[in-house]
Order: sequence, then structure tokens, then C-alpha cells
Amino acid sequence: MVKGSVTISIEDFQLLLDVKTRALEVEGTRKIATKELQVFLSFICSRIDISKHIEEFNRQSQTCVIHIEDGKARIKLNEKD
Repeated sequence: MVKGSVTISIEDFQLLLDVKTRALEVEGTRKIATKELQVFLSFICSRIDISKHIEEFNRQSQTCVIHIEDGKARIKLNEKD
């Protein structure tokens, strides 16, 4: 990491703070949506066998992988570098 200083306007600094706040809100919403989808998939798995569909989804997905363990769905998001 490079150390140094930067001069920006108050307006740009406020915009930066607003964007950070929005990013944190989006992250929270994403976590809630992931949990809700896990519950839904777990419900579906308790009714029918969707393992072939999960395998196909996992082959095509670039952003996450779904695991079914003991009848519970877990969605693991791929980390960006």
C-alpha cells in the first residue's frame, strides 16, 4: 500500500461517504437475499430431488456455488480478487 495524502473537495468527500454507506446497505441486502434463497432451496430439496439441477447450475454459475448438506442448501459466493 502506498502512503500519502490527497486533497479533495468537501462535496467529493461527502459523495465518497455516501457511496460507502450505500455499498454497506447493498452488502446487507445481498446477505439477506442469500439466506432467503438458501431457505427456499432447502424447502424445495425437502420436496423433490433437485441435485441434477444444482449440479448444472454450479457448472454454469460464475458468481456462486450451491451445496446441499443434510437437506440444507448453502450458497457460497465466489470471492473477487
